[in-house]
Amino acid sequence: MSITSLIFFLFIFTTLILYYVVPKRLQWMVLLFASLTFYISCSTWGIVYVIVTATTVYISAQWLHSISVNQKVLLKENKDKLSKEEKAIIRNANKKKRKYILVTTLIFNFGILCVFKYFHFTLEQINVVINAFGGSLIEDRFNLIVPLGISFYTFQATGYLIDVYWGNCSAQKNYFKTLLFVSFFPQVTQGPISDYEQLSDELYSEHTFIYENYAQGFQRMIWGLFKKMVIADCLSPIVTDLFANYSEYTGLACLLGTFGYSVQIYADFSGYMDIMCGVCKMFGITLAENFERPYFSKSIAEYWRRWHITLGAWFKKYIYYPIGVSKWNHNLGKMAQKRFGKHVGQTIPASIALVVVWFTTGLWHGASWAYISWGVVNGLFIIISLWMEPVYTLIKKKLHIRENTFSWRAFQTIRTFILVTFIKVLPEVGTLSQGLGLWKRILTEHTIPTSFNALFPYVDDKLTFSVIILGVILLFVSSLLQRKNSLLELFNKCPLILRIVCLTMLLLLIFIFGVASNEVGGFMYVQF
Repeated sequence: MSITSLIFFLFIFTTLILYYVVPKRLQWMVLLFASLTFYISCSTWGIVYVIVTATTVYISAQWLHSISVNQKVLLKENKDKLSKEEKAIIRNANKKKRKYILVTTLIFNFGILCVFKYFHFTLEQINVVINAFGGSLIEDRFNLIVPLGISFYTFQATGYLIDVYWGNCSAQKNYFKTLLFVSFFPQVTQGPISDYEQLSDELYSEHTFIYENYAQGFQRMIWGLFKKMVIADCLSPIVTDLFANYSEYTGLACLLGTFGYSVQIYADFSGYMDIMCGVCKMFGITLAENFERPYFSKSIAEYWRRWHITLGAWFKKYIYYPIGVSKWNHNLGKMAQKRFGKHVGQTIPASIALVVVWFTTGLWHGASWAYISWGVVNGLFIIISLWMEPVYTLIKKKLHIRENTFSWRAFQTIRTFILVTFIKVLPEVGTLSQGLGLWKRILTEHTIPTSFNALFPYVDDKLTFSVIILGVILLFVSSLLQRKNSLLELFNKCPLILRIVCLTMLLLLIFIFGVASNEVGGFMYVQF
C-alpha cells in the first residue's frame, strides 16, 4: 500500500472513524489492527518477522523484569539473614543471567537482520578471498528478500529491551501493546526510531477528537505530499539519468545534478515524515521529529544531529555512549591524557566510539563497500574536526574571524552543504568506483556549457523543471521561516483565505505534476 495512493487515504479515513467511535480504552487496539493490516498489505510474508521480533523482545523483557523483582523480594525478605557477601553473590548471579538474556535476544534479532541484509554481500567477499587463492567459488542459491522496514523495527524493539535491562523503563506486561509499539504503521517502514517511554505514552493513552489536530495534521500531510510527489518524484528521473550517464555530461552539469540529488532525498524522506506526522496528529499522537533544517548546518557533525535525528540518537545512546564510557576506553583516555594532555585524552575515547558508530552507520544504510566508505568518510570528517579543533580556534583567532557574523555562518553553511552533497552521492551512483567517477567528472571536466540544454542535459520537460525550481524555493523559504517557530504555527497565524489559497495551490500542483509511485512504499529510505 503506497502512502501516496488513494487506497492509503481511504485506509486512514476508515481507521480514524473507528478510532474515535470505539471506547477510548480500546483505541490502541484499533491502531494495532490498522498497523498489522497496513504491513500485511505492503509485505504479506514480512509480518512474520515483525511478530517474531516483538515476541522475543516481549518474552525477554518480562524475564528481565521478573529477575529484578524476584531479587528485590528475596533480599527484602532475607534482609537480616543474608550476609553482604551472600547478597553480592545473588546480585552478581542475577546480573549475569540478565546479561545472558539480553545478549542472546540481541544476537537473535540482529542475526535475522544481518542474514537478510548482509548475506549476499558477505558471500561476495568470501568468494573474492577464495578466488584470490584459486579455490572454487561458493554459488549463491539463496533468494533472500529483505523484510520491509526490518532495520527500523529491529532497532526500535531492541532499544526498548536495552532500556528495560538498564532500568530506564518498565517492561510492558501486555504482549499486544508491545506488538503495537514494534509495528506502529506510520513508522514501521521508515521510522522515526522512537523511544519507548515517549511513544508508548502516546499510543496507549486515550485521545479525544480535536478539530485543530485534524486540521493541522491534514495541512502537514499536504505539505509532505507536495515535497514527495512534486519535488522528489519529479527530480527522480533527472537524477537517475545523471547517475547513469554522468560521463557524457559536463562537470558543472554533474555538479548541479548532485545538488538535485540532495534536494530529492531530503524532499523524499522529510516528505514521508511530514505525511506520517500529519497522520499521527489526526489521531492525537505526537511522533518524534526526524529533521531540523539539516541543510542549514554549519558542520557535518551538526548536520547529523539534524538529519534522521532518531537514528543518530539511537546510535549515540546504544553504541557511542557505551563504548565511550567503557572501562577500557576510559582507562585508555586517562593514559593518553597523562602523556599527551587533556585534549588528546578526551579525543581518543570519542574517536574510537565514532569509528564504530560510523562504520555501523554505513553498514546500516547498505550492504556494499560504497555505503561503508560513505559512513567512514562522514566519520573521518567528524573525527578530524575533533582533533583539529584547537588548530581551527587558533587560525580563526589569527585571522580575526568573528563566528557570529552572517558572512562566516553563510560560508560554513554553504561549505557543509557542498561536502554533505559530495559524500551523499558516493554510494548512490552504483558501485564505489562509479561514485568516485562522478566525483572525478565534477572536479576535472571544466567545459563551460553554452546553452540551457548543455547546462541541464537531463531535463526533458522545462515546465516540470520550472515547478521543481519553484518547489526548491518554497523549501528554502519554509526552512528560513522555521528558525524560530514551526511552519504550521506560522501558517495557522495567516488569514483563513490565504491558507485556503495556499493549500489549494499545493493540491493543484500535486494533482497536475505529482508522480504517484506504484511500488511498495514508493520512498527512497524503504531500501534501508
